[in-house]
Amino acid sequence: MTTKVYDWVAYHANQAPSRLACIDLFSGRQYTYAQMQERTARLANGLRQQYAISKGDRVAALTNNTSDCLELEFACMKLGAIYVPLNWRLSVPELEYIVGDCAPKILIHEDVFADEAEALKAKDIVAELLDLRADGKASGYEALIEAAGTDNPEVDLDHDDLWVIMYTSGTTGNPKGAMITYGMTFWNVINALTPHRVSEDMVNLVVLPLFHTGGLNCYANPAVHMGGTNIIVRSFDPGECLKLLSDPEYGVTHMLAVPTNYLFMSQHPTFEQCDLSNVKTFGIGGAPTPREMINTYAKRNIGLQQVFGMTETSPLVSALTAENAMLKIGSAGLPVLHNQVKIMTENGEFVGTPETVGELWVKGPNITPGYWNKPEVNETAFTDGWLHTGDAAYLDAEGFIYIVDRWKDMYISGGENVYPAEIENVIYQLPQVGEVAIIGVPDERWGEVGKAIIVVKPGQTLEEETVLKHCADKLAKFKQPQSVKFIDEIPHNATGKVLKRELRLQS
Repeated sequence: MTTKVYDWVAYHANQAPSRLACIDLFSGRQYTYAQMQERTARLANGLRQQYAISKGDRVAALTNNTSDCLELEFACMKLGAIYVPLNWRLSVPELEYIVGDCAPKILIHEDVFADEAEALKAKDIVAELLDLRADGKASGYEALIEAAGTDNPEVDLDHDDLWVIMYTSGTTGNPKGAMITYGMTFWNVINALTPHRVSEDMVNLVVLPLFHTGGLNCYANPAVHMGGTNIIVRSFDPGECLKLLSDPEYGVTHMLAVPTNYLFMSQHPTFEQCDLSNVKTFGIGGAPTPREMINTYAKRNIGLQQVFGMTETSPLVSALTAENAMLKIGSAGLPVLHNQVKIMTENGEFVGTPETVGELWVKGPNITPGYWNKPEVNETAFTDGWLHTGDAAYLDAEGFIYIVDRWKDMYISGGENVYPAEIENVIYQLPQVGEVAIIGVPDERWGEVGKAIIVVKPGQTLEEETVLKHCADKLAKFKQPQSVKFIDEIPHNATGKVLKRELRLQS
């Protein structure tokens, strides 16, 4: 039996037409659900009439965060088309690979990316281009909407149909297109209900890129499903973010960000003065969270609710409730309701002992059916429906998940597995440290040893000897970094994840 897909925006436009759906801070535009319904219906009709977009066709978008991103996604729902949000930080050759892989019928691009769009069109991998302006002013996109009719397109869809192809960040190798179905996205909303309290009165601040699963699915799509409001910022700025979170006029209740975002907010001069009491859910995920940072927020009575998720899992796999945020510091929470997890050895054997590290495997209706055009990868990524996450983790006696690190970031020193996140947590205890990343570097005697890459806070000084002594007092010998490199800025990708591949190339 298949489950029919229903039109979320059309439903809320009928039930609560005057409820605020979206605020775009860059352009100043605000849309009720009735207005969002009209614009998405017009956009869908325009794409169908002018560009013959129909069920299964890919519609790619290259744009910074804007309310147009959500319009495009839900216009695709009305057509059964597949939405492909592109990472705007990528170079043309990188975009060329992705666009060539998914073969979109049209590329809708912000005017600031016109050169990139034209370069891709010149490669004959996309036939049509349509420009938009994030400030909402005259563009091909707005003209298309204005000229089209308001009748709501209807297409038969079920939960197994594809809604989005989202390309992984590609920190190693070429990106892979995770196929995201309507069912995955629906179950992600349901899985967020209890731990993160998504509801019709939620006001979600979107600070992560909307081409990323954290931006789109935590909690922008859940907010639309529930009939809540999304406030979209063009890009993250720690001071502006704190201002928005503390402004009673906006009444923000939800935000998900990566550790880097929270780190920069905690280091901002206004952090201690901002009233953040209205926010119900401060979600944090995407990378291991330093315990010192959790403690920094705890001193302000803010529990950072850690989550674990992936593009391939739509994304929630586990989540901490607000009540457990301070009781289970360092945990990524319990598995969400409609989801299963288990810890496995490298040989594919089940780990039944608590606090024994292995690879996390995941299974449930929120899991991707696979990667676009990658049958050979799909064969190795799944075992009997279980997705191999590539993350080293363990469960405690109560079943809470602790993510130790990515398998690829782990290194072996003297025959012992070393997980960089553990060492980074220790170094963050030094008050002079603004940001730190640990990488493994070759060593003739031990195979690999740790190297600490550190950004020192402005106005502070720190010596290598101080760092190494601190680690010697806190860590076993094989875990202690053997050298320190001080740099001005640690490289991150567009979602805030540290690019350790680049650090390795520089070391």
